Amino acid sequence: MQNELISILTPFKNTAEFLQACLDSIINQTYENWELLIVNDHSTDESNQIVLNYAKSDSRIKLFQNNGTGIIESLRLAFKNSQGTYITRMDSDDIMTPNKLEILIGNLKKYGQGHVAVGKVKYFSDVGISDGYSKYEKWINGLTEKGINYSEIYKECVIPSPCWMIHRNDLILCNAFNPNFYPEDYDLTFRFYKYDMICIPCHNILHHWRDYSTRTSRTHEHYAQNYFLEIKLKYFLELDYDSNRSLVIWGAGFKGKTIAKLLVDNNVPFHWICDNPKKIGKHIYNQEMLPFSVLKTIKNPQSIITVANEQAQKEIRKYFESLNLHPVKDYFFFC
Repeated sequence: MQNELISILTPFKNTAEFLQACLDSIINQTYENWELLIVNDHSTDESNQIVLNYAKSDSRIKLFQNNGTGIIESLRLAFKNSQGTYITRMDSDDIMTPNKLEILIGNLKKYGQGHVAVGKVKYFSDVGISDGYSKYEKWINGLTEKGINYSEIYKECVIPSPCWMIHRNDLILCNAFNPNFYPEDYDLTFRFYKYDMICIPCHNILHHWRDYSTRTSRTHEHYAQNYFLEIKLKYFLELDYDSNRSLVIWGAGFKGKTIAKLLVDNNVPFHWICDNPKKIGKHIYNQEMLPFSVLKTIKNPQSIITVANEQAQKEIRKYFESLNLHPVKDYFFFC
């Protein structure tokens, strides 16, 4: 198995504080036949020099300069220069477990093309992990253990950007990193889903995900919540929407209103229900707000759920189960 080359794609920008730990974790992998295509996205700190020093001492590390801007163009440049049969991604501020590459490629070789290998993740931080990130870690790891990541793909990104591996031909099939759709990790996950790349179950923590206040996912406009809703609806309409069924939106909060506005803009008809008596009967975006009782009159509905309350979501799931309706077919949680 050691004769199969793995290409690791890594953009970086101003992560000098974390690069040594990241690069050391790659160099110390139990699987040694890898190449690191690492792209400097216009760093203004010592990041480039740090990588250059590593590249001088290890020929597997190949440093490039991004002529464009941003993560996607960096990833394109890295992939263009890669030679590996298998492709993975790494973030420059994170840490691989020593057996990460070995386990990912082992699973891929066992299951073959048409699969994506994933692994469990663990957040770490100098100041502690927020409750939100702890819940996300538990949620995504629960999906990964069973390989059912796509079952909740419209809630959040169900494959962590730095913890997947795929056969080169499959990544090309998915037309990865083209065009510029952000968040790029969520877009790539939807592409895996679109092209039926089956997630391989994994019980191992393979990636340590660093959290800090200036991390890109916390600060960049492309990762704002409204962009998540746009990309969710884009792929829903492309991949799962059935125009022969009656579309129903559940909830009239911020997310419900955003989804409704996007549907109106796309000329997609829908019913809109909520449990707020102050809103029922009123019109928003020229759409009448209806009570939940209307559901009984709608034949063969397809539902988008924007209700965020966890207890309410449990009750909604039970409701759909009682009707023998299935997630990512009959109903879709968008939060």
